[in-house]
Amino acid sequence: MGPILHFISRGMAPLTLLCALVAFYQPAIFIVFKPYFLWLFAASMFALGVALEPLELKTTLQTPKPILIGVLSQYSLMPLLGACAAWFAGLPPELALGVIIVGCAPGAMASNVIVFLAGGAVAFSVTLTTIATFLSPALTPLLVKWLGGAYLPIPFWPMMKTILLTVLLPLMLGMTARQVLGKKAAPLIEFAPTMASLAIIIICAYAVAANHERLSHIDSSLFLVIIAVNALGYLLGWAVARFSQFSHPYRLTLAIEIGMQNAGLGVALALKHFSPETALPGALFAVWCVLTGAGASAWLRRQHAHRQNLPANERT
Repeated sequence: MGPILHFISRGMAPLTLLCALVAFYQPAIFIVFKPYFLWLFAASMFALGVALEPLELKTTLQTPKPILIGVLSQYSLMPLLGACAAWFAGLPPELALGVIIVGCAPGAMASNVIVFLAGGAVAFSVTLTTIATFLSPALTPLLVKWLGGAYLPIPFWPMMKTILLTVLLPLMLGMTARQVLGKKAAPLIEFAPTMASLAIIIICAYAVAANHERLSHIDSSLFLVIIAVNALGYLLGWAVARFSQFSHPYRLTLAIEIGMQNAGLGVALALKHFSPETALPGALFAVWCVLTGAGASAWLRRQHAHRQNLPANERT
């Protein structure tokens, strides 16, 4: 089972793309998950809670300045970037709101894996994801209401309730389970990345299946918006980290954290509180950001290795 679990968790990018294609051509396969998408997302959050290392979090929290800068960047740059991109592209209200919801989500769980593969600061990445996720019940619906209220009515309190029940509660249950089980939690910890990956893959595939007819008529502007928001997120994250004089691993980590959003949460919120069309940007963003993140991590790791071979006075 070990190699299979490893393949699923590390192969999230191609598997997400493959399942999205299957969902488009054979939607009936994934439509059956309609009653379970919130449970699946809750399972992914439980898996994140299980995977968290308390000592790692405690150590990272001893230097709060980078974390504060990271969380502020997460909840300012991406929401504004999503709102501006949707407005500039002139997207229909449902799609524009979908882009804004993605922008207002916390960082993606997959970013922790990408940071690890890229040779970044993993503890910093995990801490940013965790704190941003804990803040999401208040900040995500608040930002969506502020930036998306011009497009459609925003159910602030129902959205907060959904995030509390599907994000915060399972996250805390996962952390508690790890603490209570102690050494017996080892199999659960090993399975956690696979559980999270499978849940997000199925949720995104369901969103594609629910929109398979709309996808045939979607204007290319939506795809361009997804590409632009993801790319600019990486660039702005790197720029903020460089301006803040972060070390190279921290710059790399913040770039990935800002560029990769928890699109699974965006899809879950859109499916629960709005039309299936509103979930489409989140599903596309999830596929695209995992693909770019995986590709970028390989390139960044090579660049970092090359930089380490340079004389000290030539490094930037």
